[in-house]
Amino acid sequence: MNSPQKNKSYLHRAVDYHLIDWVRQKERKPLLLRGARQVGKSSAIRNLGAAFEHFLEINFELDEEAKAIFNAHREPALIIERLSVLFRVPVKEGKTLLFLDEIQACPDAISSLRFFYEKMPGLHVVAAGSLLEFALSEIPSFGVGRIRSLFMYPFSFEEFLEALGEEELIRMVENAGPDHGLELPFHRKLERHLRTFLILGGMPEAVSAYLSGQSLLETQAILDDLIISYRSDFAKYKKRVPSERIRAVFESVVAQMGGKFVFAKGGNGLNLMQVKEALDLLIQSGLVIPVLHSSGNGIPLGAEVNPKKQKMLLLDTGLFQRILGLKISDVLLSEEFSAINKGALAELFVGLEWLKAQNPFHQENLYYWSKESGTGNAEVDYLIPTGDEVIPVEVKSSGSGSMQSMQVFLQQKNRQKGLRISMENFGRLGSIDIIPLYGFGIKSSWQRKDKNPDSRNQNGPSR
Repeated sequence: MNSPQKNKSYLHRAVDYHLIDWVRQKERKPLLLRGARQVGKSSAIRNLGAAFEHFLEINFELDEEAKAIFNAHREPALIIERLSVLFRVPVKEGKTLLFLDEIQACPDAISSLRFFYEKMPGLHVVAAGSLLEFALSEIPSFGVGRIRSLFMYPFSFEEFLEALGEEELIRMVENAGPDHGLELPFHRKLERHLRTFLILGGMPEAVSAYLSGQSLLETQAILDDLIISYRSDFAKYKKRVPSERIRAVFESVVAQMGGKFVFAKGGNGLNLMQVKEALDLLIQSGLVIPVLHSSGNGIPLGAEVNPKKQKMLLLDTGLFQRILGLKISDVLLSEEFSAINKGALAELFVGLEWLKAQNPFHQENLYYWSKESGTGNAEVDYLIPTGDEVIPVEVKSSGSGSMQSMQVFLQQKNRQKGLRISMENFGRLGSIDIIPLYGFGIKSSWQRKDKNPDSRNQNGPSR
């Protein structure tokens, strides 16, 4: 495998490290990149392709001849022989990266992945697609144990800082903690970057436009285009579910952000089953992410889920603020996020940052806890599993606020530690550690130990 040429237009992603690890593995399975549309899957694979002697990209929405080859054959040797002739690109084990894009448009190609693993394990095969989860749901056992999935999300705040060239700020956050916060100038600078990121969001097209010199106002048009594109996709989700029904539930998810999703408010005239069906499709598309209610008594959190209680998150803060019509000047200038849609923007950011920081080879769930009683209600925004412990997390959209719900949870569950995520600097309040909003994803990143500090500020991972 050769070293790739510098691709100045490509913005480095954390997933690049895992792609390189996959390439180098001796026991390698075909790789399937999964995630919502427009999060950067194809770009990451093309960047990886620069490291190979040969790179063959097939788009099944455009290449009908390629689709016909997969429809007609199951034997990998016959498939690559015909692909090589058709596209005039050598397809050789160890030297070629075969990229099957928009693979949802060719179910036979999805089924073929298992045969590449069984009969041609030396060939690097990676696939991706738009609305891929819908196709996979119809092939439930398409490649169990023979295909590896890697899940992608929009840019994290850390990836955004890297793209800005702020590697030293990242290192400062890594080295900071409740006992030693950041000096005020650096704390303020990170706050400003965070406010920009909340408005911009992590969709690669918007991030790239901002870094190329477009203003925040100009990037809002890009977000508008993305929203139109996502809404247009509703018609592709499921033929028998009207797109207007899906759109109504989608708008309800945005309106109910930050609180328990009430199905009765899912759309005018829609019954429970209609709302649930549309919501499940939105979740399957990756556009909506559920936060499940757990009793929080221990690990695994999923063992004590109450299916009647869920919160819903949108895929991206930029899309959220744009759909809701928030004034971006408020996000940039307001001292307290509690004045901005009751702090839902901050809560959304924290949930997304935690997901982005997890092992991308597993699709993690988000959890929260609440208690309703005659004497009062209590709610903890997130429950984070750490080893054998359950850590309660409360998001404060300002630098103040009571911690009554946190204390109720700690007492009832006999837990010793909690996390408060806010606009404050690092600190501690008794048994509760304070982490600033800008630092939560960086401090949560399980990838931290795997990263090569010398590889920062490069166009792709070090080879």
